[in-house]
Amino acid sequence: MFFVDTLEFEGLGNRSYLAGGSAAAVVIDPPRDIDQVIAAAARRGVRIAYVAETHLHNDYVTGGPELARVTGARYLVPAGAHVSFARTPVADGDTVPVDEGLVLRAIATPGHTPHHTSYALAEDGRGVAAFTGGSLLIGTVGRPDLVEPRLTEQLARAQHASAHRLADELDDEVPVLPTHGFGSFCSSSQAEGETTTIGAERRTNDALTLDVDTFVTRLLAGLDDVPAYYAHMGPVNAAGPAPVDLTPPRRADAEEIAARLAAGEWVVDLRSRVAFAEGHVAGSFNFEGEGKLATYLAWLIPWGKPVTLLAETPQQIADAQRELARVGIDRPAAAATGDPAGWVREGERLTSYPRARFAELADVRRRGDTVVVLDVRRDSERAGGHIEGSVHIPVHELHGRIGEVPDGTVWVHCAGGMRAAIAASLLDAAGRDVVAVDDGLDAAADAGLSLTSG
Repeated sequence: MFFVDTLEFEGLGNRSYLAGGSAAAVVIDPPRDIDQVIAAAARRGVRIAYVAETHLHNDYVTGGPELARVTGARYLVPAGAHVSFARTPVADGDTVPVDEGLVLRAIATPGHTPHHTSYALAEDGRGVAAFTGGSLLIGTVGRPDLVEPRLTEQLARAQHASAHRLADELDDEVPVLPTHGFGSFCSSSQAEGETTTIGAERRTNDALTLDVDTFVTRLLAGLDDVPAYYAHMGPVNAAGPAPVDLTPPRRADAEEIAARLAAGEWVVDLRSRVAFAEGHVAGSFNFEGEGKLATYLAWLIPWGKPVTLLAETPQQIADAQRELARVGIDRPAAAATGDPAGWVREGERLTSYPRARFAELADVRRRGDTVVVLDVRRDSERAGGHIEGSVHIPVHELHGRIGEVPDGTVWVHCAGGMRAAIAASLLDAAGRDVVAVDDGLDAAADAGLSLTSG
């Protein structure tokens, strides 16, 4: 009997897969930190015989080369991907025997990238799984605009054709197991659910229900901002990433934290937005370790700038370090844990700012107080409705545009509170008076705030 184990990476919004039989397995789109993949194979009691990439990833650093080296597996990479390391190039129709009666077949599915390849797993000739990477996702497809702007429409059309090829070649009951779509910005939209099949997608996915022209028009109109760090992922993956180093970073005391801040380095506090607002090192930034740490820190930080991590426990540092390594932020310059009071020098105090709900913002406006309301959501979110009179700067642009925020106390909000906390910390570090709105946007209308669209 075959098995498929899913490895979820919620911070990046991606999945990897371990699939095999009684003795051997293949890993699809492995993460940078390969230890958990090896552990999953050990729990199954199988040898990793193959490591397969669906494409050169734009949103994370692969662990493929290192996993293949450590396990002795053959490393399958689409033949059209230009890489600088040894691998087994796979072309459309190529097959490999994963285990007795279990065969993996490559299916060319260009669209997310020109060389994108999906893999169909068959047991005794019957299709049992389709690993679709960034091609056919759950209710959507991978975005086609990450390679080269001039290729975007061509790749969008290729996505339509690739989705139809998968639907034509695979039976309705075959599970569709994508890499993207669970929060990753490699997806053209959020996945609709957790599981799906070829048949379910045939009935509901725009790529399979719309004609190509209508599909392409809708797909291109819905594309959102691309995280800045994506520009670095493709080249790293093409060159062959170095093995990850997850040994603990050196310990920083209060003097070192102050010195690193004075040098213009980033000091990132991983605690909850509630704890950060109540008391933090002046000049530090708040990226919650439990949120989308890797995506947003990698998006905002000037690439290559040293980062020092602050957290309550060593385990929180270790978890963040693992998450950041997946996007190429390999070694924190230093770290500190424990009581935040120990992160500032003797005679200095932690600083703070207030948090509020939309109801409190409505009260302030009703009193006639003049405040700045700053919306840090993405353009597409704002187009669906925003607070009348609010200023709009997406959080990923705010660090370079703080000078554009009007004078006065800034009430900053997003859709739920996490990005508002990041933005509030950036503003606070810049010396602005700020109130972090920690509330769901649905509460704005309930509080009597006027919303407008467009």
